[in-house]
Amino acid sequence: MGDRYVVGVDAGGTKVAYGLFDSSGAIVDRVQYPTDSSADGPAFSDKVIENVNALLEKNGITFEDLSGVGICMPSFLLYDEGRVIMTSAMTSIKDFPMRSYLQDRLPAHIVLDNDANAAALAEHRRGAGRGTRHMVYIAISTGLGSGIIIDGKLFHGSYGWAGECGHMLATPGKGLMCGCENEGCYMSYTSGKFFSEQVRCGLNAGIQSVLSPETVNGEKLKEACEGGDVLANQILRQTAHYLAICLYNIYQVLNINTFVFGGGLTSFGDMLFDKVRAEFDKYNNIPLPVYFKMAELKSDFGIIGAAEFVKEKESL
Repeated sequence: MGDRYVVGVDAGGTKVAYGLFDSSGAIVDRVQYPTDSSADGPAFSDKVIENVNALLEKNGITFEDLSGVGICMPSFLLYDEGRVIMTSAMTSIKDFPMRSYLQDRLPAHIVLDNDANAAALAEHRRGAGRGTRHMVYIAISTGLGSGIIIDGKLFHGSYGWAGECGHMLATPGKGLMCGCENEGCYMSYTSGKFFSEQVRCGLNAGIQSVLSPETVNGEKLKEACEGGDVLANQILRQTAHYLAICLYNIYQVLNINTFVFGGGLTSFGDMLFDKVRAEFDKYNNIPLPVYFKMAELKSDFGIIGAAEFVKEKESL
């Protein structure tokens, strides 16, 4: 038998990317398509099947040459069962046995997991976390989440969604309502999804700003901060404050000393992370090193991590 290939599929709210990897982990080919955000579970899965078949055919590869297909979803998953419980970016995909549906229709080993776990595994194996025994990946972007590596392996927890740090409660019953159906979770204080509501609250409180609730995003917030906008810098300080507390709590619970940060809000750089570091250090009274690192794999982390799912499963 010749080279054994792996397909990694990275499903997001705007695009679905496909990567074909050889046995050394090198990318042989990659393609991407727009996400049909209205598709339900079967329709989405049928499109994945179609695109995986097309990718293999394009590269002259058969399923006999394939070790498996790894898929990362932006979803709550029952990992052992391979069932998608809820997907905020594709709301019609819920309570769907995606892995078994795909397994019945593709002659390949299927591994399904979430996007933060894909990023964690990719960065641990091939990015900023190389060489660490334990690591926490923090995704700070539209949402806030994490993936946990313990003894070199992904930690899934009892049901499969270990690492949902964004939905830990910072101010229970007080603050903005999140899709997790709680008020005051860390995501509501630290993620791009809530910038609009934070701006609206600030304007209603009489704080002057160049920002508009209808148009604010991470880039506009950063520009406003650089321009000295009072409300923008208040939102930045709040983001740093609650992110630092979230990280400190994770550190106390897991005693993992390496955090790798990825996602769109890492573009703030020192403007944000110097504040996070200073506040974390203010709470941390034990003089042992804790490392903050920036993710290295850029936009390829999803397909790399999805491909690593297959290798991770094979090693168990």
